Amino acid sequence: MRGKAKVLVVDDHVEMTETLSDILEDLGYHVETANNGFEAIKKAESEAFDVVLLDVKMPGIDGVKTCREIKRIQPESVVMMMTAASVENLVADTLKEEDYGVWYKPLDIDKAVEFIEHVKNSALILIVDDDSSACETLMDALRERGYRTASASCGIEALKKVRQQSFDVVLVDLKMPVMDGVELYLTLRKIRPNIKAIMMTGYRQEVQDLVEEAIRKNAYACIYKPFAVEEMLKLVDEVLARKNKEKLMDGGELKNEGETENSNS
Repeated sequence: MRGKAKVLVVDDHVEMTETLSDILEDLGYHVETANNGFEAIKKAESEAFDVVLLDVKMPGIDGVKTCREIKRIQPESVVMMMTAASVENLVADTLKEEDYGVWYKPLDIDKAVEFIEHVKNSALILIVDDDSSACETLMDALRERGYRTASASCGIEALKKVRQQSFDVVLVDLKMPVMDGVELYLTLRKIRPNIKAIMMTGYRQEVQDLVEEAIRKNAYACIYKPFAVEEMLKLVDEVLARKNKEKLMDGGELKNEGETENSNS
């Protein structure tokens, strides 16, 4: 569905980061390294990563604090903690907040590759809505479904994220300041032609023209607020099923949306 995973390896032992980076790069992954938490956070601010392999015990800022900051910057990235020491308290603090585990060194490379591939193959969903509480509710439900998620509060933020990451589905609120949902969707398609969109609105009559335009432009569907979360999850499942089917029918290469998508009303 997407290219090889982007991985950030963070460890204060330089030999560890270099060795793991060399192995993963030989397997075709794009790898960046950092030897402390501050460097890792700086890299997360400038580049999106699918997976972060993060040492728990580091000087200056430990892995737990680094994890929290990276997740604030990139909620869609998946963090796996690494340790050679007995740091159960630190790990427990992380696991209370994030549904990730810990690997003990020396790492099992086959296990690491399997994990990275699993993360890379899980669907990535972007929610664009200036209602932060609505975003959080949807993100929680999608994560429980096994999807990776990110959110944006406006079109400008969404464009930045889509330039960094190849999202499978974007959930777009139609009525937003500066850039409405249709304008955003059309701009996103110029960046990622295969992105699929589900439009959302709480203004059934007021934005009907926008709804009709979005559907004409091959948005998958429009769902009206307030909606049941299960209803949205069903739509997301349908979009991804269709996307996978298109991929199989086209011999592994996804067609452009405008060539394949029949929109729902």
